Amino acid sequence: MKVSREQMAENRRRILDVASSLFRDRGFDAVSVAGVMTAAGLTHGGFYGHFSSKDDLVAQTLAHVLAADAGGDTEIRAYLEAYLSPRHRDNPAAGCPTAGLAAALRHQSPAAREAMTEGLRSQIARIETALPEADPAERRRTAIGSWAAMVGAVILARAIDDPALSDEILEQTHAWIEAGIEDRSAR
Repeated sequence: MKVSREQMAENRRRILDVASSLFRDRGFDAVSVAGVMTAAGLTHGGFYGHFSSKDDLVAQTLAHVLAADAGGDTEIRAYLEAYLSPRHRDNPAAGCPTAGLAAALRHQSPAAREAMTEGLRSQIARIETALPEADPAERRRTAIGSWAAMVGAVILARAIDDPALSDEILEQTHAWIEAGIEDRSAR
């Protein structure tokens, strides 16, 4: 049975959405092509109609999820509140792909790393746009530092088995970034 272009596009989107969730939740190595296709409700044989390999799936999934992740709230305080929250920490499958996958990307294909690079550029630009500083160099420095602190805080908060310390990491990182933003705004 021939599948329409619309259905092919929908199937591809579903595969990318499912792969994104599975990769963020379990990591690249723990997820198989067959597992992605089963979770998407499709047959394994249909995979190669969309992707040339698992490496291609990883790269295209990253591009897909990072493009979606770059949109969203541009008000910096609301973004900090949502990102550095227990809800985000406790839901890696639906959380930030950078926090969930960055460490594993050094072992992935050049195309996957390129997708992460573009996603990182988008996030930095998103934060830059939301910052109050007038000086572009200072705004960029603050955006890069804030993003690195945010991602690092989520990674650390997820990695430990002490709930109180995990919460404290999120809270203190949030307070530190916000204090820096307020300090720069007052200048």
